[in-house]
Amino acid sequence: MSDPTNADKKAESTENRGGAEPSSLSQPSAESDIAQPEPFTELENLYAENAGLKDKLLRALAEVENVRRRAEREIADAKTYGVANFAREMLSFADNLRRAIESVPEGARAEPAVASLLEGVDVMERDFLARLARFGVRKIDAKGARFDPNQHEALFEIPDET
Repeated sequence: MSDPTNADKKAESTENRGGAEPSSLSQPSAESDIAQPEPFTELENLYAENAGLKDKLLRALAEVENVRRRAEREIADAKTYGVANFAREMLSFADNLRRAIESVPEGARAEPAVASLLEGVDVMERDFLARLARFGVRKIDAKGARFDPNQHEALFEIPDET
C-alpha cells in the first residue's frame, strides 16, 4: 500500500522545484495519443473489419451455392445428353439391322437357311426397337412430311429441280 512518508517526500520534491509539475504528468503527450488509439476509433475499425468479413463470408457461401447448382445442372445435362448421344449411336445400329433385312433378295428368302437367319435378324431388330422405346427413343415417320426442326435433323440439302 502507499506509504504516507513517500507521499510527503514527493510533495517536497515538487515544492523544491518551484512548485511546478513536470509537463509529462500534467498533459498527455502526442506520443501517448498515437500509442493508445481512441476506444471509439478502435471499435469503429472492428465494426468495419467485421462487416468486411461478413461480406466475404456471404460471397463465399453464394459461390459455394452457385458451384453446387452448376454441378447439379451439369450432372442432369450429362444424363440427358449422354443418353441422347448413346441413343443416336444405337440408331445407326438399328438402321443397319433394317438394311440387312432389306438387302436379302426375294429369291433368296425362300431358302430355309436364309429365311431362318432373316427371321433372327428381324426378331433382333424388333427387340432392339422395343428396348429403345422404353427409354423414349421412337421412330418418327418423316417421309413426305414437311421439315420440322423440333423433330427432324437436316443432314444435307438437295436442290429441288422441278
